[in-house]
Order: sequence, then C-alpha cells, then structure tokens
Amino acid sequence: MSPEEMREIILSFPGVEEGSSYGQPAFKVNGKFFTRLRGEDQSLVLLEVDRDEREMLMEAEPGTFHITPHYKDYPSVLARIETLHPGSLRNFLERRWRKVAPKKLQKARDAGEA
Repeated sequence: MSPEEMREIILSFPGVEEGSSYGQPAFKVNGKFFTRLRGEDQSLVLLEVDRDEREMLMEAEPGTFHITPHYKDYPSVLARIETLHPGSLRNFLERRWRKVAPKKLQKARDAGEA
C-alpha cells in the first residue's frame, strides 16, 4: 500500500482529524489517538490489538506485523504500510474508530449518513 492509499483509507472514517506526531502524519478522532505513521520503519501504530492477536499476526505475517519494546505493554501492533493489505487496515481502524468516535457519529455512519 502506498502512503497516499493509507492516508485515503484513514481519512475515510468520519471525524478523523489529521495532524503530526514526531514529524510524521498522525490522526485523531474526537481528540483521541486513532493512528500514526512511524517514520523509523514506515509502520502504522494500530491499537485495540490484544497480546494474543498480536502474537498471531506477527507469527503469520512477520514481514508486515511487528512490535518494539515501547509498545510491548500496550494493546497494539505495528504494521509496515508497504505490505499491509488495505482491507486489513480498514478492519483494524474500524475497531479503533468504534472505540473513540462519538456515538452520534457512529449511528450516523451506520445509517449511511456519514
């Protein structure tokens, strides 16, 4: 996936605001962290991923999914955008978006209004 495709998918979720973190693109919903790009390895920080799922992902696709010591105690995984499937990105972001988006925005999206 290209950085442009990544950005387009992220911004397709209602209420996403673009900013920067550590000089790289970062995104929030309702003022809460949604995802960000790590410049060090061109990976996205994906939240709402428990340890068991993370281990399974890293074992199944080690070229895409990985972790650094900083993230080991968080429900997260890092995903290299170059090899991350767009559908997988949407699924990970949907999970996080449902956690941080206002209920009103979720209802509007579910009704096809957002």
